[in-house]
Amino acid sequence: MSLTLKGLHHVSALTARAPENFKFYTEVLGLRLIKKTVNQDDVSVYHLFYGDEAGNPGTEVTFFEIPNAGRNRDGNNSISALSLRVPDDKALEYWTQRLAEFQVEHDEIQDRGGRRTLAFRDHEGQRLILVSDEHNQGVAGGKPWDKSPVPAAYGILGLGPVHLTVPAAESSAKVLTDLLGFRRKSTYPSLVAGQPDVIVFETGEGGSGAEIHLEERKDLPQERLGRGGVHHVAFRVDNEEELKQWIGRIGSYSLPNSGFVDRFYFRSLYFREPSGILFELATDGPGFATDEEIEHLGESLALPPFLEDKRPQIEAHLKPLDTRQQG
Repeated sequence: MSLTLKGLHHVSALTARAPENFKFYTEVLGLRLIKKTVNQDDVSVYHLFYGDEAGNPGTEVTFFEIPNAGRNRDGNNSISALSLRVPDDKALEYWTQRLAEFQVEHDEIQDRGGRRTLAFRDHEGQRLILVSDEHNQGVAGGKPWDKSPVPAAYGILGLGPVHLTVPAAESSAKVLTDLLGFRRKSTYPSLVAGQPDVIVFETGEGGSGAEIHLEERKDLPQERLGRGGVHHVAFRVDNEEELKQWIGRIGSYSLPNSGFVDRFYFRSLYFREPSGILFELATDGPGFATDEEIEHLGESLALPPFLEDKRPQIEAHLKPLDTRQQG
């Protein structure tokens, strides 16, 4: 297969309260708000993008605001956890203390697939895992923002492995390997006694920024997506030309898909794998500096050109976010 995905691009999740979400991900986790825009499918609510200093592909965690969303009912057929890379094992010790300081629910540091990790939940129950890059090789991480409240030596470098939980691993694995070109890398024991091993798949240069961890669970009900849940995971495509080749490839597998979608900051394709989990393929560019200077990313409401004429109405319906940290 000549087409190769470069790794993780972004993960998009749901929040019911954008101001509190903004406060947690910038003030507690120290990520930069790199784009404050609206959901292009519902312009009455925010779509917030967080990442490294420039919002590089592979560092982005995004949130759709759905004000009346019920709490996520964790279960099967889901993106059951996302992870965030930190420089080394020492950083996990720092984060254990920081999360305790901010009264964030968290587990003990433990090993997952040969890496030290620290699992925790945000204020809405979002399942996150900090993963140490101490011995990691592969896709490079990003660079923490120099205005972050978290020291750069311990700062979040980008996305780590995304965890999928499905009732039948074989069909999902087949899409990852046969269609998307992932390689089966290894396995490690489930943290739940009596369950099958978690299977690790990697793409591109490999490493924690290019992995999917697939867990089979026949004992769980299907997830009911809500606040604190993950909407989709996106994988990196080098450019628009390659994306169009991917559209043809996925079409040849007779999988229903969105076709070409212009998200302004990147170009995309969406489809669901056999367990119903939403995958996106997204180009590395044009990037988030398309309509704002790097120094001022996320400071004002950014709208793609096709929504600009509706700015007054859109701004009138949005609650302000506290952007004092941008100074």
